[in-house]
Amino acid sequence: MYNGEKSDVDKLKQAASTGASKPDAVLEVDPAKMRRFMQEVRDNQNLGMGIVGGLAAAALGAIGWAAITALTGYQIGWMAIGVGFLVGITVRKLGGGVDKTFGVVGAGCALLGCLAGNLFTFYVLISNAQNMPLTEVVSLFDWNAIIDFMIDSFNPMDVLFYGIAIYYGYKNSFRQTTPEELSKLVKTG
Repeated sequence: MYNGEKSDVDKLKQAASTGASKPDAVLEVDPAKMRRFMQEVRDNQNLGMGIVGGLAAAALGAIGWAAITALTGYQIGWMAIGVGFLVGITVRKLGGGVDKTFGVVGAGCALLGCLAGNLFTFYVLISNAQNMPLTEVVSLFDWNAIIDFMIDSFNPMDVLFYGIAIYYGYKNSFRQTTPEELSKLVKTG
């Protein structure tokens, strides 16, 4: 029933939309409700799906990175950050986790996506330069040549972009709590 006052959800939404650190009235969370809520969230986490999603997102991000590099002729470091965002959001959506493990999965997959993006870019550039099919270029390289390429092509700026990608892969991998969920945790009476 509406009694002229804002609901808890409305207060939380107003605080979020105005950038205020606290709603108009201080809302106190009920510890018992919070424990039940966190247990329910943990019971519904799916690390397997988070890993699968993170790896798939890393692969898609790496392929996109290589395609953009092939189309533009430039290797753009910002693509690494995009890979980190994509991986983190995918781990969050498919894993639904709040435990630190989900962040580690997101960070690890983001790093793998960045390394694969550089590697795929290398394959695409060689394929274009030699006018060879991509599959043939891939079949000609051995691991030693790939490792040598990765070392030789390393740039100190890669550390910055990879680091940001890892950060966003970690940060964006955690389930977000909605204002509606928060409102159910508030102490009543």
